[in-house]
Amino acid sequence: MTRKTRPVSDAAQQLTRNLAAALGKQGSGSSDFDLNPGTVLPEGRKLRPAGVLVPISLTAGIPRLILTKRSSALKHHPGQIAFSGGKVDAGDKDAGAAALREAWEEIGLPQDLPKIIGSLPEHETVTGFSVTPVVALIREEFTVRPEEGEVAEVFSVPLSHVLKLDNYIIESRRWRGARRRYYTVPYGPYYIWGATARMLRGLAARMEHSCG
Repeated sequence: MTRKTRPVSDAAQQLTRNLAAALGKQGSGSSDFDLNPGTVLPEGRKLRPAGVLVPISLTAGIPRLILTKRSSALKHHPGQIAFSGGKVDAGDKDAGAAALREAWEEIGLPQDLPKIIGSLPEHETVTGFSVTPVVALIREEFTVRPEEGEVAEVFSVPLSHVLKLDNYIIESRRWRGARRRYYTVPYGPYYIWGATARMLRGLAARMEHSCG
């Protein structure tokens, strides 16, 4: 199959530089509990390492972030908006390799296509994972192939939408007998929330600080 490569524009080159600068800054990690300071986490808890891909496509004229909608039939997080990714397996070199492998399995993204720019600090989830968000640029088109039974939809949103801090809203709901607050960044019919929104907000804050 012949890949269609979009020439690298000045804007794309500047975006690459901005992302590299933002991701290269020191900073602490994040967690699903950031907006709930009263949460007491167990001492000595062991988190499982995982990696997710934050893929930014440059093939549509404007940078767009590729996301997935999980199948409603899944046991964990059914119907939620998520990055492609999962736990680091024994055969994975690191979280970046796990993210690339999972993106291939979940949406058909060839592992040699994304150009990794860097990673955000680790994010702790309520499900006991320490997730490394791996940010990558995609300059060539590929055939999207949602993984049957796991991915209901693959879609994209303008990168500018998730990089604007004013688009983030704090909402809450009852969870395990207590009220839990979390970030959301809705876009059209897509309700992006929880860990995905928190990691994206971390990227937005870094980009604003780096480019402001």
